[in-house]
Amino acid sequence: MSTISIPLPANLETFVNTMVKRGYAPTKAEVVRRALIKLAEDEAVADVLRAEQELAEGKVLRGDLRKLIKLMP
Repeated sequence: MSTISIPLPANLETFVNTMVKRGYAPTKAEVVRRALIKLAEDEAVADVLRAEQELAEGKVLRGDLRKLIKLMP
């Protein structure tokens, strides 16, 4: 596991500290980890919804994947 040091504005630092005090997570690092996991999950859901919308709009690629890749710029 690596360590990342990031500056936080005062309001986010207060929020992180509050989450630890409320027992959401045992440490500030765990609060940030959980927030990043939630962001990744939200992005995955958004990707699926976007793909479903594209499918509904008829934006579907059909054919041989190798040939389709060759058409890409």
